[in-house]
Amino acid sequence: MTTEFSLLLGTSAALGFVHTLLGPDHYVPFIAMSRARNWSRRRTMVITALCGVGHVSSSVIIGLVGLFFGVEVLKLTALESVRGEIAGWLLFGFGLAYMLWGIRRALRSKARTLVHAHESAHDADHSHESHVHGRHTHVHPETASITPWVLFTIFVFGPCEPLIPLIMYPAATSSVFSVIAVAVIFSLVTLGTMLALVYAASRGLEFVSFRRVERYSHALAGFVVALCGAGIQFLGL
Repeated sequence: MTTEFSLLLGTSAALGFVHTLLGPDHYVPFIAMSRARNWSRRRTMVITALCGVGHVSSSVIIGLVGLFFGVEVLKLTALESVRGEIAGWLLFGFGLAYMLWGIRRALRSKARTLVHAHESAHDADHSHESHVHGRHTHVHPETASITPWVLFTIFVFGPCEPLIPLIMYPAATSSVFSVIAVAVIFSLVTLGTMLALVYAASRGLEFVSFRRVERYSHALAGFVVALCGAGIQFLGL
């Protein structure tokens, strides 16, 4: 292994980690949606992994096609920039729409507190929230949802900006093996960082009570996702 190749591998790993860490859109949407929709930890990680694979694969494929046909790196960089614009607006639009839906849902499910006397061994009274139609407002896992597919589509559009110009094209001056190696390292580190951040945040949030704002959990999740999209568009995150 040459020094140049080792440097490329190290750079790939470093850029994959920093690129993911500094881009909250890589993990915040999954954390927010997982909490709002009451996804299991396993489901959260699977959805994150699939979106991460779609995210890195699209840029890797574009880079490989560009190298094969001899496309100038500036043209591919411009293409990735356009894809980033599309992904940012999609994320912002989805978050905004989800927030409005969440507000509508919260307003329509005005809950009233009912006190029920339960005959039990302890003869204890307790109160719980109920919908005006008599259904409980406790949060239950939602089985059917297009949310994961929407996130996957957005992440497929989302580019890995440093991958092609800073890693794949420089590696192409060495060999095809070098290009594949740096792409794999970058992808694995990006995916691993996404999963680690989502897992750590999800575990941490388990110890935080959101009971007072539970009704607005969907609206808050949409707001957070929209904020990520706005950050991409207006702050270049």
